Amino acid sequence: MRADARKNRDHLLAVAGTAITEQGVDVSMRDIARRADVGLATLLRHYPTREALLEALLHTSFDELTAAADALETSSSPEDALVSWLRDCVAWTTEYRGVTVLMATAIEDTDSALHASCVTLRAAGARLLTRAQAAGMARTDIDGTDLFALIAALAWLSDQPSLAPRADHLFDVVASAILTNAASTDTGGAPPRARS
Repeated sequence: MRADARKNRDHLLAVAGTAITEQGVDVSMRDIARRADVGLATLLRHYPTREALLEALLHTSFDELTAAADALETSSSPEDALVSWLRDCVAWTTEYRGVTVLMATAIEDTDSALHASCVTLRAAGARLLTRAQAAGMARTDIDGTDLFALIAALAWLSDQPSLAPRADHLFDVVASAILTNAASTDTGGAPPRARS
């Protein structure tokens, strides 16, 4: 790719990132083009669909979160790795309003431009969860799909003005419910039973 073409693409992605942060993933392509000071046809030539634009914008973040999961597998205890990665994912999803809805849809849609990245990200979290389960540190009646859903739910909480002040507390509640030792230590109750 020529240097000027790369510069144009980088500019479009930067503008799109700002627009999505401010208005959410439903911001119009026309508005993004206007903010970038280009015609809609120019934006669509680079990114023919909203999902193609989002995939280009989010790809680096997906890669970073996947790499973080890989690093945490070898550098942290199973429970610390799982909670740290979960916290990073929730923090990231709150940057782009509405992205979790698209991610949940893309997981099921093999034709989605976001499908491969979302599946890879879910698998990274599932590996951390499986590792914590094998160590007896996480409840065994949840899987990677459940973990992905919890990320979406926690991101949604952060996006609600009336609930946002409680988001950190509720994250801790959810994390404690996932970790068997945290559930029994924090609540004084027995750890959750695994499904048979």
